[in-house]
Amino acid sequence: MTTGRTSAATTSGPTGVPPGETPGVPLGAPADRSTRTATGTPGRAPGPAVRPLRIGNASGFYGDRFDAMREMLTGGPLDVLTGDYLAELTMLILGRDRLKDPAGGYARTFLRQLEECLGLAHERGVRIVANAGGLNPAGLAAAVRELAGRLGIPARVAHVEGDDLSSRHPKSLAAHAYLGGGGIAACLREGADVVVTGRVTDAALVTGPAVAHFGWAPDAYDRLAGAVVAGHVLECGTQATGGNYAFFAEHDPARLRHPGFPVAELHEDGTSVITKHDGTGGVVDTGTVTAQLLYETSGARYAGPDVTARLDSVRLTREGPDRVRIDGVRGEAPPPTLKVGLNRLGGFRNEVVFVLTGLDIEAKAAFVRAQLESVLVAAESRPAQARWDLARTDHPDAPTEETASALLRLVVRDPDQDAVGRTLSGAAIELALGSYPGFHVLAPPGKGAPYGVFEDEYVPHGDVDHVAVLHDGRRIPVMPAQDTLLRPVEEPPLPAPLPAGAPVRRAPLGLVVGARSGDKGGNANVGVWARTDDAWRWLAHTLTADRFRELLPETAGLAVVRHALPNLRALNFVVEGILGEGVAAQHRFDPQAKALGEWLRSRHLDIPEELL
Repeated sequence: MTTGRTSAATTSGPTGVPPGETPGVPLGAPADRSTRTATGTPGRAPGPAVRPLRIGNASGFYGDRFDAMREMLTGGPLDVLTGDYLAELTMLILGRDRLKDPAGGYARTFLRQLEECLGLAHERGVRIVANAGGLNPAGLAAAVRELAGRLGIPARVAHVEGDDLSSRHPKSLAAHAYLGGGGIAACLREGADVVVTGRVTDAALVTGPAVAHFGWAPDAYDRLAGAVVAGHVLECGTQATGGNYAFFAEHDPARLRHPGFPVAELHEDGTSVITKHDGTGGVVDTGTVTAQLLYETSGARYAGPDVTARLDSVRLTREGPDRVRIDGVRGEAPPPTLKVGLNRLGGFRNEVVFVLTGLDIEAKAAFVRAQLESVLVAAESRPAQARWDLARTDHPDAPTEETASALLRLVVRDPDQDAVGRTLSGAAIELALGSYPGFHVLAPPGKGAPYGVFEDEYVPHGDVDHVAVLHDGRRIPVMPAQDTLLRPVEEPPLPAPLPAGAPVRRAPLGLVVGARSGDKGGNANVGVWARTDDAWRWLAHTLTADRFRELLPETAGLAVVRHALPNLRALNFVVEGILGEGVAAQHRFDPQAKALGEWLRSRHLDIPEELL
């Protein structure tokens, strides 16, 4: 569930055919489709209007709800069912799996889901598109073909190759370019029932089927951008239907306990309606869609391999119960480079958490830290890095021992496993009877575990051989983008501030705004949105980058970049470097910054009483 600025490799546009050639029969369109049109709509291959495409999602990450695929196939009509299984951390996990078994490297859960659901998809005529191929899409495609044969289901299985650049980065466990939807579109046009890919952008799971269905030309930027926005809303599954939602308490808890997965009704002009199957749990409203649009993004430009979508052009309108229309999306040419995600082992990591109870918390922390550091300094193999964090979770005059306790965490890292294993465990446990009063730890330190590091780089489009591999073995090259000219983006005008002098009250920011946060490599983003025009007028002029740093002191010494998205009444903050070397390095307490937005909402500041 990661895209953000995945300025990944692009295709001849995402159509997967050389410029000037007409695509094959669109997904879901009649085979005798005319090659002429009365309207001559720019950016679309000739032909009559094509019915909307109904695309559902059944996975937001590797490990998501197993029954979701069956729920989506049986819950209502679909043309395409997508599954997003990959994230930065997942690629590292699959890389380690492949070290143990060279035939592995893909999401095995997907195969088990298909064992239950491939027959259902075939009966209902639903195409399945998933990036579950991970590091080995060819291996997964072969396994799906074997499964289909064993079940007696005549499914045509295709896959997409070209993202793997590991041979150019021998020190990495995985090095993969983010591809667009061109290979997926080519597979679907040639009749594939199941398409598996490796590292594509999350939105490519939607742009590929859309191009195959509507026959959009490579420069149909507004339409493609509309599909990218719809794909970004779908990619994290139930985060679009009430999951992880800031205002969850305003909805019936029974509805949110088992939210349904989202569906996009995508139209030929690039507009869409976000909804879910009737009768399923959760909620779809402009707030849930806004929250997901802000997730793991940054500024006005959402750059990807098929198109650069302008998030500052997005308009959301409630169309009915659990239906939100997305329109107005503008698109530009994709960027001149594609993103390559690099995952490598950074060394070994270990930690110990000391429990400090009752009085003199600061003194106890300083005492045990001095004790342990003196031992580690004298050790032959002391850890190369050590980080101490004191979490003041204690309360005065607490009614329970746990609420009277603070936590002092020591995290160590080193290329040598012994330095973070035996050295630390011996030094920490030997203090048990000679340290601060009430000494105990949450758990004794273990042997130390390997941790990963995520990095990225950018390469020219032509450096990647994007190929659709069909069920019959044919290989269709996907041409790189021809137009990659980026234009400067001007900051949008902000609304007029609220009149000065209105009475204010000290209160949590979250009473007025929602937030959602996430990770992108070593950076984090925090999207914040208001639900009324007056709240937006106040937010836009109050929550500056400097005020953001004041409210979240952990960001005080870091670069914080603010982006305004007035159409969404939203601000998006990118905090550079707060996650160190990425989620796998576990740099901080919340290594993926999932709750950074909720921390921000909990902070108090002076808020106009009229907004409360």
